[in-house]
Amino acid sequence: MSRRTLKLGAVLLGVGGPGQHNTWLNAEIPANASVDVDWYIARAKEAEAAKFDLVFIVDSQFITENSPHHYLSRLEPLTLLSALAVHTRHIGLVGTATTSYNEPFNLARRLYSLDHISGGRAGWNVVTSGDAGTAGNYSRDEHYDYATRYSRALEHVQVAQGLWDSYEADAFPRDRESNTFFDPTKQHALNHKGEHFSVVGPLNLERSAQGQPVIFQAGDSDEGRDLGAAIAEVIFTHAPTLEKAQAFRTELRERAAAKGRNPEHVLILPGIGLVIADTDEEARAKEDARLGAKSFERALKELGRPFGWHDFTQYDLDAPFPDVAHLGERSFRTQAEGITKLAKDNAFTLRQVVEHLSAAGRSPFVGSPETVADTIQLWFEQGGLDGLNIVVNAPSEFALFTDRVLPILRERGVVRSEYESSTLRGNLGLPIPPNRHTAAREQAQAQAEQPEPTDQPALVP
Repeated sequence: MSRRTLKLGAVLLGVGGPGQHNTWLNAEIPANASVDVDWYIARAKEAEAAKFDLVFIVDSQFITENSPHHYLSRLEPLTLLSALAVHTRHIGLVGTATTSYNEPFNLARRLYSLDHISGGRAGWNVVTSGDAGTAGNYSRDEHYDYATRYSRALEHVQVAQGLWDSYEADAFPRDRESNTFFDPTKQHALNHKGEHFSVVGPLNLERSAQGQPVIFQAGDSDEGRDLGAAIAEVIFTHAPTLEKAQAFRTELRERAAAKGRNPEHVLILPGIGLVIADTDEEARAKEDARLGAKSFERALKELGRPFGWHDFTQYDLDAPFPDVAHLGERSFRTQAEGITKLAKDNAFTLRQVVEHLSAAGRSPFVGSPETVADTIQLWFEQGGLDGLNIVVNAPSEFALFTDRVLPILRERGVVRSEYESSTLRGNLGLPIPPNRHTAAREQAQAQAEQPEPTDQPALVP
């Protein structure tokens, strides 16, 4: 087995996601970066040149006038990733797609098309849609409750994986001499009938180079963690301290093992904020400036998202935090409950909650290139993470990591120097899932070749 190395993901957020209120003002970033395919291509090529494992495109399907700038106008992930696929050769291509507002057959086909277009580099970030307003865009009066969202997600993924096994690896000999295009015995209908979906199959796409797209997932609720332990091969999260990162990774690996999975095949990649400068002092000043540039007014409006985009501007800022936890029940429930608990435990006013959450944007990964490399290596070697996701906006900031921090980590053997595979699975060190029908046939054949048991007593000399 090759030595464990740090995995790297680049989150392409164009003009700025949550909390990045003034990012779009940077002259380095095109004002339309979030819909500029050339901007994405350039960033993907930079990440590939730095031997990143993947680029990640986030998504949601409901916005308000208070949504982050990047969310207001951005490209659909699988369409965008298909464009990136033909401009790259090695880097993984991971996109968010909801199980709540997609049908398994359609989504499985789109993801598998990306896997073929890219030569086996597709990844699916499975989400259940936290924005409750999404229901209104899909002919529903109300968003699914948590239990339904997660049971539907589990079944959705299982159906997709079944569809990806529609053809065995050798189903298409394409032998012109014998006039044999494909072997019909290697094509398999799914005939799934479950609680949420009924899908006949088969999927009209042959097996891909990596067998199946890699399954990614992020969810901090108990239901989300359980889903991740059941289906995810890579889990996105947020880790404010090494201790919390270690606890999360340990828990998810234990949950996966309890479900009969190999915990070594569940990688944890938290998103981290990087602030890099020539010295530690300069980096801290740079972080202070970033935090100081946040808009209180925008932060107050963005606070509404976990609570179903509740309007917090209607309240007295210096009154106790309002009793609105119930509004997150069908939205980002865990986040809403955490904010409410923070306010209650500290007797915070609404103003203090906004200020506290804005200041909580401080990162452990702040300092000179050497200091940041030391921190990343410590978290990696102490079991806090298997890799990390870095938000990419301004190219010069990304270059501080790729040109100044990565060489230090490579010299120490923490990060590999070259790609080890042409597929996302190969570079992440994840196994190719066996085709279930091939596996069943081989098992049946092996059993058939077992010698018949005999009732004759053994001869005793």
